[in-house]
Amino acid sequence: MSANAAKEYLKEDWQKLASDAETKVEGRLFINGEYCEATDGGKFEVINPATNEVCATVAAGTEKDIDKAVAAAKESYKARSWLKMAPRKRMGIMMKFADLVNQNAPELALMETMNMGKPIGDSVNEIPASAVNIKFMAECIDKMYGKVANTHDKALNLSVREPFGVVGCISPWNYPLLMAVWKIAPALAAGNSVVLKPDEHSPHSCIKLAELFVEAGGPPGVFNVVSGLGEVAGKALALHPDVSKIGFTGSTEVGKLLLQYAGQSNMKKVALETGGKSPMIFFADLPD
Repeated sequence: MSANAAKEYLKEDWQKLASDAETKVEGRLFINGEYCEATDGGKFEVINPATNEVCATVAAGTEKDIDKAVAAAKESYKARSWLKMAPRKRMGIMMKFADLVNQNAPELALMETMNMGKPIGDSVNEIPASAVNIKFMAECIDKMYGKVANTHDKALNLSVREPFGVVGCISPWNYPLLMAVWKIAPALAAGNSVVLKPDEHSPHSCIKLAELFVEAGGPPGVFNVVSGLGEVAGKALALHPDVSKIGFTGSTEVGKLLLQYAGQSNMKKVALETGGKSPMIFFADLPD
């Protein structure tokens, strides 16, 4: 079912789909190409803001689970199962990955709406945008070149582009899938392996995203997802010595902490998108 078809859904269609989704939504971690429970068996509840009711329980990943996911990512990178794949083949997998995102638009959109409360129409529109971003990055795979600098005739001066290795990504609650894609798609296109920690308020579409990558032909361990609390799983990811870069969208306060964690661990690279400005004006005649 495509995103365009989802736009034709009636209210009753979404209500039925929501009722079905509440019983089958996946809330486990996704590590090394398969679903698994948190090592300590912990779980947390995800609340639907529209009803203030629990819409699902999700595995609460801890430092142990981050260690497990990073180890899987590191092993896949060392094995070069993704990095040394022919660029055209990697591009094809990423293109199929994007197509699967579009094909699963109703399910992904519903996950976003049930998790964080935005209108279903907004969620439906964001799924194709996520797929477009994946395709854009896929097109870059065979267009990343090194440089040769002019020098004298007895020397060769060149630079080549190398992946970081294991990249950690922490995505926000408000655009769960799109903001995750902004991080994981360029990282994957460049040949890295990824560990994603989605916001605890809206993790489901991100968990599904990793499943779709493997379905598209992505090797196990290249894209892993660990749900959990920011102060536990997010902190462990930022402090991990085998993570070479962190990408984050969220508050300025947490961004500052991530910079500290990077310095306290292995001086990893940090890319921050913080302090969004979205003011609202309420007039005196606003109904109660």
